[in-house]
Amino acid sequence: MASRASSEAPGYSVPVPDLPRLGRTWYRRGAPYWLRRARTAVFAVLAMALFSLFALGLYEGVRDLLPSTVRVVWDGVQVAASAVALVWGGVAQRRELREALLDPPDPDRVLRARRDHERRVPGRIALGRALVLLAAPVMPAFAAHVVGRLAVWLTVREYPSEVGARRWLEAHAAGPAARKGA
Repeated sequence: MASRASSEAPGYSVPVPDLPRLGRTWYRRGAPYWLRRARTAVFAVLAMALFSLFALGLYEGVRDLLPSTVRVVWDGVQVAASAVALVWGGVAQRRELREALLDPPDPDRVLRARRDHERRVPGRIALGRALVLLAAPVMPAFAAHVVGRLAVWLTVREYPSEVGARRWLEAHAAGPAARKGA
């Protein structure tokens, strides 16, 4: 009798799907899983900090062009807009996650979405460079929106891809109950 592959879930005859950023660690949710989640969180926090510093630097360049009396008013508007954008980003991300959990993607759909995203990135970067110059006066609010979205995404208990992979595994695997009847 052949031994079960190390990538198979206990009691199942189908290998555990490999998910982007999580690998197969999502199944057991042990130390390797939490180390991957921590690594993602550290990277995202660093990216948020760098993006926020870039946005503030760009805003400072635009702010210096304003008369001194207008700067005070414009700074107040930016603080208020940033607070609203932070909350708005968090609420929007939470809503998207809730909708994604209602219809979680299966592992194939997750991998296709990842490939599609990676294929679109170069075009979005080129478009983003042009839009950054136009958005310079409101970059702090934009950065706050991104921070709100990423903060919610990082603190979610379980990603929709994990839920979808778990459901896929249950639907496609011949578990112990299915084998007993065979």
